[in-house]
Amino acid sequence: MKYQKTITLRDGRQCVLRNGTAEDARTALDSFNLTHAETDYLLTYPDEGGFTLEGEAEYLQGRAESDNEVEILAEVGGSIVGSAGVGCVGSKEKLRHRAEFGIGIERALIEACIECARAAGYAQLELEVVADNKRAHALYQSAGFVEYGRNPRGFRTRQGGWQELVLMRLELDE
Repeated sequence: MKYQKTITLRDGRQCVLRNGTAEDARTALDSFNLTHAETDYLLTYPDEGGFTLEGEAEYLQGRAESDNEVEILAEVGGSIVGSAGVGCVGSKEKLRHRAEFGIGIERALIEACIECARAAGYAQLELEVVADNKRAHALYQSAGFVEYGRNPRGFRTRQGGWQELVLMRLELDE
């Protein structure tokens, strides 16, 4: 799925939101590893991702060529500062109306993912957020996502033990 948009950040710098491609594999993988080492709120630790440079290149290229999935990179001053993606929950008829997304930089990427999910024809966009991550929870609510459930033992961190996940969704066909 093709996507490109330039936005102006609060500090006046330009941020380009665009498809990741195979050529971005090294910087995207480095950014992933850096962000996943900084917090327990993300799904994985860098050492358990199992991503190779070749695998990342294939993943990014596949998303760029997809009709209904996308990986968007946020680039500021030539550096990747975040990423977000929209992926199909399932390809079977009973699930293909649903998309899920993961995010690595705030509001602009949320809006880009919502825009791409709508363009791909999804009726619902879903996410999971750690209940203790109040800032992210509030950000998703401000974008229109609503809570529809909780998983009290959604995942377990190495340092903090069990973390509750809040299940959220946004209806796109309203």
